[in-house]
Amino acid sequence: MTYLANPDRYKGSMQYRRTGKSGLLLPVISLGLWHNFGGVDMVENGRAMLRRAFDLGITHFDLANNYGPPAGSAESMFGDMMRTDFAPYRDEMIISSKAGYYMWEGPYGEWGSKKYLTASLDQSLKRMNLDYIDIFYSHRPDPDTPLEETIGALDLFVRQGKALYVGISSYSAEQTAEAVKIAKDLGTPILIHQPMYSMFERWIEDGLQDVLDENGVGSIAFCPLAQGLLTNKYLNDVPKDSRAAKETGALQEDRINDNVRAQIRALNGVAAERGQSLAQMALAWVLRGERVTSALIGASKVSQIEENVKALDNLDFSDGELAQIESILAGEVQ
Repeated sequence: MTYLANPDRYKGSMQYRRTGKSGLLLPVISLGLWHNFGGVDMVENGRAMLRRAFDLGITHFDLANNYGPPAGSAESMFGDMMRTDFAPYRDEMIISSKAGYYMWEGPYGEWGSKKYLTASLDQSLKRMNLDYIDIFYSHRPDPDTPLEETIGALDLFVRQGKALYVGISSYSAEQTAEAVKIAKDLGTPILIHQPMYSMFERWIEDGLQDVLDENGVGSIAFCPLAQGLLTNKYLNDVPKDSRAAKETGALQEDRINDNVRAQIRALNGVAAERGQSLAQMALAWVLRGERVTSALIGASKVSQIEENVKALDNLDFSDGELAQIESILAGEVQ
């Protein structure tokens, strides 16, 4: 069946924030295709999630060259959707991808050289059936490649018309400050930084957010739900079909100890008092104060996207709620 986007997609609860000092607006909730959109996943489920996200006003879809599995398959799946579903809406969409992690064998298949980044971007554009990408990231800093080379490659892609904007991911505050200066001198500013950020992972508060603010760079937080820890999924046990139950992956079952479960339950209590699910409150917390441009969610089914977007019904926190959350995160669980 031909896809026709919801004509009221911009009349709902979705909000849009300016990315740093640029002219680009991003939805405060973006959809990432890290998991559940690969070659091993059900295409119809992925199609349903992409359609529903766009119908809810989510205009930003985030990928990387190695998303799958197998690597590259998430971009290929998205490319099929661009051809069959989203071609009429390309000008309403922000599509991002990245390169930096292992993608192919040999000395040119990962990290931050101009050789690797150029080849990877060309491959990504072909897989996604795109003439250009909206945001292209250096996925991680390379300890062995001069930063001038990595950022110079990003500058080249903008000048070639292959990317409209460029960003960096998981760079420290110091690395970010240096990258921003190099990019500014080249004439292609760093638009955005994509760091891991959640109630359980707060490293960006120790300097990085200040660097971004001072330089007019936006930010999009990945893993705002801490790989699913900040949901109701693990309040009592580890479901057999959950991410933590799998033998491989970033979230392992031993991460969910008694102390973590006590924190999750206490946070869930605060969320209930706010009339939210734990996931909704966790997203609202990341977006508090507008220092974060967008929260990047993942999903395995449509209902999760719908629930997460409802976080926008209550983004405000009282001083008392913030203090209560801080005490819980500090281990002062009642």
